[in-house]
Amino acid sequence: MDKLKRTSPAMKVILLFGIISLLGDLVYEGARSANSQYFTLIGVSAAQIGLVFGLGEFLGYMLRLFAGIFSDKTGRHWAFMFAGYGMLLSVPLLGLTQNWNAIVVLVLMERIGKALRNPAKDTVLSGVASGAGARKNASVGIGLAFGIQEALDQLGAFGGPLIFTMVFFLVGDSPAPNDYQLGYRLLAIPFVLLLLFLSFARREVERAQLLPEPSQTRQPNGQPLQPVFWVYTAFTFFATIGLVNFSVVGYHLKSQGLFADGHITLLYAAAMAVDALTALISGREYDRLKRRRGAKSGGLMLLGVIPIATLALPWLTLSHVHWQIILGMLIFGGILGLHETIMRSAIADMTPYNKRGTGYGIFNAGYGLALLGGAALMGWFYDLGRTDWIVTLAITAELVAMVVFFKLKAIAGR
Repeated sequence: MDKLKRTSPAMKVILLFGIISLLGDLVYEGARSANSQYFTLIGVSAAQIGLVFGLGEFLGYMLRLFAGIFSDKTGRHWAFMFAGYGMLLSVPLLGLTQNWNAIVVLVLMERIGKALRNPAKDTVLSGVASGAGARKNASVGIGLAFGIQEALDQLGAFGGPLIFTMVFFLVGDSPAPNDYQLGYRLLAIPFVLLLLFLSFARREVERAQLLPEPSQTRQPNGQPLQPVFWVYTAFTFFATIGLVNFSVVGYHLKSQGLFADGHITLLYAAAMAVDALTALISGREYDRLKRRRGAKSGGLMLLGVIPIATLALPWLTLSHVHWQIILGMLIFGGILGLHETIMRSAIADMTPYNKRGTGYGIFNAGYGLALLGGAALMGWFYDLGRTDWIVTLAITAELVAMVVFFKLKAIAGR
């Protein structure tokens, strides 16, 4: 407790945001680790699963464009966060129905909630980390802040699947739909705790004056976003559309009988642990490269790893060899760690605080469009038995991403 009291106000809030993200991931990543298998049990096809997950991801990112713009214009970042996190209630409600139409609505509600909260959350977190508040505070480092938040976030993503793993081990090797529903209902506990921590975080930010006054952030007009931002957004689009989504991998493992249900969720949990470790390492390295190069764009060089690593996923995660699947899922976790840390940190360095919600919204809209296209196409290809088409999509997208990356380097280096 004494150490917590001596922690700087900014770092204390960053840790609180990490706990909030941890609890949020306990809820929705726990559910996501089981959704594909559960939907398979109630007779849903891979194409339907891919389409719903893809549409959900698309809404979850595309709507961030509007949420980011309106949070910038109104300055009401906390209202967007409370509304968005409140919609996580849809996850425990999955434990009360097996009706496919109702399930689709609940899955989409959870993604819409994430759309509402994320631009505002990332804006507040980056503002606290960079010392943008009325009371002058030393900068913590944006990369480190997002790294800490993502690491704690992924501890939740690791723990969430374990809730379902525990349920499956208790009921035996062949869990029924009712057993999955029990797992969903248990997620109501972290949901309630999350709202309590969010209220505490808001009080701490306002008490320590870690952010500009809302009147200072309401600025509908201003300088346009720079060319480097748009090239960066194009890079993330192509790097993401070739990423093999876990909805397809989970369906592959279940439908082919390659792993037991509990082992699939455990494998996903392991990937989330790698995500957490990668986030901490890459976040610190991002800040170090910025300091060494003396430029905010210095950390962008880390992005070159993403297309290369993503190219390996189709061969590994969609194989029938256990060690290859395990290796592929660990690489998948590392890629997500880079996405969630470096990609988000870079947006903060490319945009002023009063345009940052808009920047995050535009970036995430493109990211979500890539997830929709990738998940839907790969689910369709898998239903057709054409995994070679999945490989072709991944190769094409990642090669284009590499070309755009070199263009990004050229612009950022000017």
